[in-house]
Amino acid sequence: MIGYVTVGTNDLEKATAFYDALLGEMGAERAMDMDTFKVWSNGGQSMFSVTMPFNQETATVGNGVMVAIAAPDRASVDKLYEKAIELGATDEGGPGLRGGDDSNFYAAYFRDLDGNKLNFFHFPTG
Repeated sequence: MIGYVTVGTNDLEKATAFYDALLGEMGAERAMDMDTFKVWSNGGQSMFSVTMPFNQETATVGNGVMVAIAAPDRASVDKLYEKAIELGATDEGGPGLRGGDDSNFYAAYFRDLDGNKLNFFHFPTG
């Protein structure tokens, strides 16, 4: 249902290097590469993008906004979270089960270099 998600940045070069390295771990590559807008895709239907704000004002973080990126398994959540932290992201809740004793929702939360909150998660539903 979601085509793409965009987060803002105040340093496109730094953000691009961060997401090239991080999303590259998932096999994602740049699908669009414009002066102020970068988009990554791993061949699926949804994409992730980062942009300098169109109004040329400072990019700010949305309070309560978070981007969740599906991972194929728990090991991938762990690996991607560790990569994000290695690249300079800040911890917002390390890998683990969330949602109670009987939940199988596994996630890890972090903030990117601009303070945008993201997570990688694995949630088997079958």
